Order: sequence, then structure tokens, then C-alpha cells
Amino acid sequence: MEITCTRCHQAVEPGICYCPSCGLPQLVYSAEENSEQNLGELGAMPVRDAASVDWKPAMRTALALAIPAGILCSMLSPVSIFGLLLMGGTGVWAVAIYLRKTRPAWITIGAGARIGLVTGLLGSWMAACATGVTLFAMRFFLHQGNSFDDLWQKLVNQQLSQQWASMGIDEHTIAMTKAWMLSPAGRAGWVLGTVSLLSAVLMLFAVAGGALGARILGRPRGPQF
Repeated sequence: MEITCTRCHQAVEPGICYCPSCGLPQLVYSAEENSEQNLGELGAMPVRDAASVDWKPAMRTALALAIPAGILCSMLSPVSIFGLLLMGGTGVWAVAIYLRKTRPAWITIGAGARIGLVTGLLGSWMAACATGVTLFAMRFFLHQGNSFDDLWQKLVNQQLSQQWASMGIDEHTIAMTKAWMLSPAGRAGWVLGTVSLLSAVLMLFAVAGGALGARILGRPRGPQF
């Protein structure tokens, strides 16, 4: 195969380090000397940087775990009281499955936290959507809106009013706040704020779970020879 100079495009003899026409240094490559080494490299398992994440299997794992975890962590779920621990365990589980699918299983705490972040984002969005769909179905299809309204009025008129009064807030401010909270916009804003806060906390627990999983399950990278 004829070799040409990349600058002047003149023919260069194999094995010559400099172009005889313009003097440009040439890249010399010997296929015979490196063929055995290349075959060994092709047959060896690729080494992945511990700080990097192969997002294709990571996303599949996060999606498969985040959907059921988000539904179980929704506000009206029967196991929602354990939602934070469940989402943290989901982050650990996502890192464990990711390490099982990728070899060698080297991972940093930061990479585990990123996997937990993706899992937490998907799980918190699913929890918020499940909460909204459940509330909508209970109000408009199961006709339980009156019970929700009565419970909300009792909470605002009794518990919150007493707490605000004990904090030294004047009666006029309390009356204005109660009027807003008992309005449709106030109820919707309070629910939206509560769901948003829940989603943020779930995401933080998933990040912590991913970092913890990488710390416990990710074996340290050994010396390279």
C-alpha cells in the first residue's frame, strides 16, 4: 500500500520517518509488530473509567425500578409512610443491578449518585403523577370530593389556626390566610406545593441511595500492570 505525505501528498517509502520532499514527520506503523498486541486487546474486556456511566443499561435499570417505586411512594399509597426509605433503597438497587450488568464493576460515589439522581427524577415524577391521578379519580369518579373538603376545612380552621395563634400572628393575617387556603386556588396550591416537596425529598433520598450503593457495592479498582 502506497503511503503519501499528508502535507505535500508525495510518495513516502514505508519505514521512513520524514517526508523526502517537505520534511514533515510521518507516523510510522508496523502491522507485523503490533498485530499480536492488537489481537490481545481485542480479546480483552474493555476497561471503563470508574467515574463514567454507561447510560444505556443505567437508564433501562432506572426506568424499570423507578416506575413501581414511584407508584408505591405516592401520597395516597398504603406504603407511602415508608416512601423515603423505599426510594433510597431503589437507588441502591439501581446501582447494584448496573454493577452486575457492567464489567469490570468499578464505580465512584459520584457515578453512583448520578445513577441515583436519574432514578430519583423518574421515581419522583411517577410519584407526582400517581398522586395527581389518584386525587382526580377519587374526586370526580369516586365522588369523594366532599370528604376531602371537609377534612381540609377542619385542618385549616382548627389545627392550623391554633398553631398560627400560638406563634403570635395577628387575627387579620390569620383570617386572610384561611380565606385563601379554603379557596379552590388555595387548596390546589397547597396540594401542588406538598407534592413538589415530596418529589424533591424522594429525589434526594434516591441520590443518597445511589451514592451509598456505589460506596458499599463498588469494589475498588485494582492496580494496572
